[in-house]
Amino acid sequence: QVQLVESGGGLVQAGESLRLSCTASTSAFSIDLMGWYREAPGKLRELVATITWSGSSNYADSVKGRFTISRDNAKDTIYLQMNSLQPDDTAVYYCAVPPFFWGQGTQVTVSS
Repeated sequence: QVQLVESGGGLVQAGESLRLSCTASTSAFSIDLMGWYREAPGKLRELVATITWSGSSNYADSVKGRFTISRDNAKDTIYLQMNSLQPDDTAVYYCAVPPFFWGQGTQVTVSS
């Protein structure tokens, strides 16, 4: 069992930045793939970005060039740096060890 705890969400204006953090309850050395997903009102949950233990990353087209996923295995933590936020980025963001373990989610709201 892996517990994931997210933090860092909030309310920002368009063009601003936020950084999300997610800490795992077990050693990150035992987890290869981790990622961030988001779910907007009325929409399906979608992939934002994933990262492997070695640091290989993958992004949704909608966030490429604006979001950066990173990982600190020594701290069992992954991050999502979100720049140039837009109202369409408004969603609940979930940290995951896909497909089995999910965090509780953190709300990100971007006002225009």
